[in-house]
Amino acid sequence: MKPQRIPRTRTVPHTVDGDTEYIEETEYIEVPAAPHDWDQIVRVAITVMAIVLLVAAVSWSTASIGSLLSRITVSAAAYGAASAFDLLWIMATAARWLLRTDPVRVQAAIRFGRVALAVAMAAILADGYVSGELVIGAVGACVSALAKGGTELAMLVHDKPLDPRTQKWLNARRARLNAQLGLLPVRRELARGAAALNAEQRRLEMLAADSGSADPDESGQSADDPNADVLAIRPGALTTKDAVRIAWDSGIRDDEQAVRYVAKATGKAPSPDTVARYMRLFRQGLAG
Repeated sequence: MKPQRIPRTRTVPHTVDGDTEYIEETEYIEVPAAPHDWDQIVRVAITVMAIVLLVAAVSWSTASIGSLLSRITVSAAAYGAASAFDLLWIMATAARWLLRTDPVRVQAAIRFGRVALAVAMAAILADGYVSGELVIGAVGACVSALAKGGTELAMLVHDKPLDPRTQKWLNARRARLNAQLGLLPVRRELARGAAALNAEQRRLEMLAADSGSADPDESGQSADDPNADVLAIRPGALTTKDAVRIAWDSGIRDDEQAVRYVAKATGKAPSPDTVARYMRLFRQGLAG
């Protein structure tokens, strides 16, 4: 067996005039060369031949079907539409490869590919019939079928069939993962809805606070708040709101201290809830 030389690099000390430095040194070791993997070579050769045959078949079918369609439309549109026949079959074949480990869904790709092949063969045969060369049309349809069948053979040599127990294990894992992936859009939708709801709630709270800044409790005013429908006994007397503003400007931030200050400033005991509302508006910068 022919050996194979493999380079190996190591660091060794090297001394010149008493000074030592570590340098890299390359050496080669010989190991037995691996034998040729003829199975892989044949597999690659089959794949290459299938691709060559597929290119030839696609060229033939596109030219034939394009010639048929160009009888009623411009050539560019005719050959563009003709390419759809083979592109659909290629899509089905690619889907079959991606779904090769899913025995249920792969059947849909196989059936669609067979339908696309049958339609393309019928179109090639129709072109031969219209051109008066039915035999050539039949041969061309067979070429398309054989070339695409070669692609199926190439896929078979690459397939790795699973035993029934392993297939069931894979199906269970895939189902669990697909459930999580399928819920991702729903989770995003719920998150967007929750964010929109929170934003709307904050907006309404801000609007309510702003509209009630002149009087935060219009539905039920406390006894110590001024009433617009009743004439004040002492016009110009200090109101609860004015007293809270003075307390706030004086640096008072505690509600209880503010209540005591308002009681002292106005000469009567205010409602703690009213003072607390005015203090909250001053904290939020919403008080006028």
